[in-house]
Amino acid sequence: MWSLLWSLVAAVILSVDTRPNVKLNSQSSSGLRSDCVGNLMRLSLDKALAVGNELEVEAVNCTQHIVLTPGLAAQCGYSMESDPWGNTRIYSSLLGCYVDNKDDQTFNVGLRLRLYSQSGVVTHDVDQTCIYTRWASREILCDRNYMEVSDFIAGAKGPAQDVKEGNNPPDASGAAHGIWKLTFYTPEPVAMVPREAEQAGYGLMLTSTRLVVRSPYNTAETTSEEVGGVPMEVIRVSAYYQTLHGLNVVNMAAACPTGGVLFINNLISWHVPRLMTPLVDDSFEVLELHMGINGKRLDRSQMVTRGYTLSTTRHHFVIEIPVGSPDGHFKSHAPDYQYHITYSVEPMLEVLWRTTGTQDDTRYKVLFPITTPLMPQLPHFQENTVPEARVFTVVLGTFLHDVVLKNITFSTGVLTVEEGNARGFTIQEHRYKNGTKGYSLSVPFDSDVVLKKNPELLVTTYFLPLAFGFVILPEETPFAHKVELQASLKDVVLPTTTGTCDQKHFYITVKYGSQGNNFQAMVGYRHLNPEMAEEYKFQENGTHFSLVLPYDAADTAFELMKTDSLRARVDLLLLDHINNWVLADLYLSCTFPFTTTTCYPNGTMTATAVKVQSVAQLVPSRLTLKDQSCKPVFSDDRFALFSFSVDSCGTTRTFFDHYILYENEIGLYYNDKKGLYYNRGVANTSPIDPPYRQTISCYYVVNETQTFAVGSKQRLYEPKADISSGQLMVQIRLAQDSSYQLFYQAEDYPVVKYLRQPLYFEVELIESTDPNLELIVEKCWATLDEDRTSVPSWDIIVDGCENPDDIYLTVFHPVVSDSRVLFPSHIKRFSMNMFTFTKDQAVLKDEIYVHCDAVICDTTSRADGLCRGQCVQPTRQSNARPYEQKGAKRTRRGTNSTRQRQISSGPVELTSG
Repeated sequence: MWSLLWSLVAAVILSVDTRPNVKLNSQSSSGLRSDCVGNLMRLSLDKALAVGNELEVEAVNCTQHIVLTPGLAAQCGYSMESDPWGNTRIYSSLLGCYVDNKDDQTFNVGLRLRLYSQSGVVTHDVDQTCIYTRWASREILCDRNYMEVSDFIAGAKGPAQDVKEGNNPPDASGAAHGIWKLTFYTPEPVAMVPREAEQAGYGLMLTSTRLVVRSPYNTAETTSEEVGGVPMEVIRVSAYYQTLHGLNVVNMAAACPTGGVLFINNLISWHVPRLMTPLVDDSFEVLELHMGINGKRLDRSQMVTRGYTLSTTRHHFVIEIPVGSPDGHFKSHAPDYQYHITYSVEPMLEVLWRTTGTQDDTRYKVLFPITTPLMPQLPHFQENTVPEARVFTVVLGTFLHDVVLKNITFSTGVLTVEEGNARGFTIQEHRYKNGTKGYSLSVPFDSDVVLKKNPELLVTTYFLPLAFGFVILPEETPFAHKVELQASLKDVVLPTTTGTCDQKHFYITVKYGSQGNNFQAMVGYRHLNPEMAEEYKFQENGTHFSLVLPYDAADTAFELMKTDSLRARVDLLLLDHINNWVLADLYLSCTFPFTTTTCYPNGTMTATAVKVQSVAQLVPSRLTLKDQSCKPVFSDDRFALFSFSVDSCGTTRTFFDHYILYENEIGLYYNDKKGLYYNRGVANTSPIDPPYRQTISCYYVVNETQTFAVGSKQRLYEPKADISSGQLMVQIRLAQDSSYQLFYQAEDYPVVKYLRQPLYFEVELIESTDPNLELIVEKCWATLDEDRTSVPSWDIIVDGCENPDDIYLTVFHPVVSDSRVLFPSHIKRFSMNMFTFTKDQAVLKDEIYVHCDAVICDTTSRADGLCRGQCVQPTRQSNARPYEQKGAKRTRRGTNSTRQRQISSGPVELTSG
């Protein structure tokens, strides 16, 4: 339990010791004011007295002084509220502990305040007398840290009857006089004697006419309930007490709101249930209804002046308070270094009602502090800069009075307000009539804190980035607000570009403007860097620079290709390197000599294909001749070179009178989902547009003697997959369920399974797209060890089928095409039940390993008997033993054939849990 200490920040400590015998009304000289507000005593400390100290509050009980810790304060009926500037209010219930009570009419409250500071301790004694006679039959008080209920009783007598302590008198634990037992309902009944209740934090008291029960919020015996849509903290208790005629009992209840506040359009709307079912049924009459602030009632004229309303709906009492009313206070905050404000106010609702048909009345009084949510307050800045005056001027605001400007961050560093004024800047604070304030700043254009840039082609911009640094008092919480000021003047001369070409090169010249070489040059799609500058023979003087580029340089683009020429283009952009604006541009396009096709006397043709801009997505390596098996002998990202004889690659031959014409075509072909190929000229092909097609031809004069070789070989059969040991790979995986969508990864092994739990295996041929291949699972078996040749072992699949000697047969599962499976013939799936190896009724090991031999075959070959399909043998008669008794059956296995693949799964572990 921690001491009730409030840290208050201030610079003034007043050493005043007051001991009044009557209430301290408006003791401005001492900073202490006390008054009586109904069934409460209220003590106010001015910030001039309290700020800068730690405050300790003691209750005066005759000659004793008891420090009111938070727990004891809630138990005994004391509360305190302090704003950030030290204005403090302390409330004491007139039925609280240590209050001198005379016949429930005159109450004397004694408090001692200790203010601790570095210079010492200052003590203030307060003795306040209150007279309160308007007691209702039942009084309920809801303060910020406790709820209190008191009922009128008659004829109480004697000390507390504690069943654990006998009839011993109460000790310092504060047992209530005359109370025997209490039963709390949560809703289950919980019985306590007074000592137990007080140890649990409850306050108990039996006066001459009233029985009092006080409870802190959120105790074990209180409940949180919703009444009329408002969350409430509720306590229900039956108190047994001694009377002159014997033992009597009174049923008591209190309900205090913990919510019900709405914030709409700068209006606080506080809703309190009208029908509080824990306290009253539907048969009651409201006799009095009052609103107050800080525990004190307001009359109608005061409410109208302040803009407050108190109304009654069918279900609620509603108090409305405008945000900013004079009875509350604003406070600045800086979450995430952003400026926010809150508004806090403490309204009070007091209701007196009477149960219909009785004289029993209830006074219900709630003190309810409300703080609005954080409200963002983006500071507004007004720029009053006149560019011709060459001075930046800005006004920033508004802020609450607890905000102070400490420094300003410029591009060159941070300056305090004093340092900024010393540098020739003008920094001033401005206070406004509504209590807010703002700040103004003036900075000359020619100051070193002002940056310069060219945001537009012909404009120079003077740029002043600022970050105003503030602190919030008294917490010294920092936050900042950034402001960017700029002013522009039209005074820029842009650079210019020129260019020419010869048979092989581009020549470019750039003349600087008024900003010199303060720009970034882009050649093609790349920024001009030192390596490019060296490659393109970069030369520079104080006013110009020049470049020389070959027509086929990496940064040029090909626009059009003809039989004997190629049109190429180079693009040059001069960019502002800060704003990325174009200062100048040059698009230089020239036609260069270029030979696309060469015809050789021996009947060989070479042809060059070029990637042009109109087919931007073209990959030259994918180009082919008419015979799509004829691909480039060389290619890069821009060129593809073909070399072939005129009697190959689908070349056509046409005879004329004196010459022979050989023609072929370089084109882009695409593979559809069915494995068929289409030319770019056919409909429904690739979406790339326009298509790429280049016709190439060679003429040979007939009457000239030229020698070249022509050879051909007729195919005896269509190409097919060769059954051999290639680079095909097979894998086995264990699926998590029969959907075969999720598989165990390497880090999941060993996989733990129960006995007879299904294991779903998938064997797959990977890294192959040949639809004519089929995977056949020839054999599978289980062993105790990772060594596939170890014994004992048990057959799972034999000759492509399930093991007929197994009582639980292996099940093959069909495979269909889906988003993952493109070729079902490449995958086989089967399942088996989990088992273990035993010998002489003993389990040999809790793990098994599964191994398989798979065969890859060609479905187009009739001679390949391997592809007769998975499990074409008839099921044989079973004579199996149960899985629990699988024993040593197999011997070591031989090596695999050249078309076999050997695969094994990770360990599967048996569990009995």
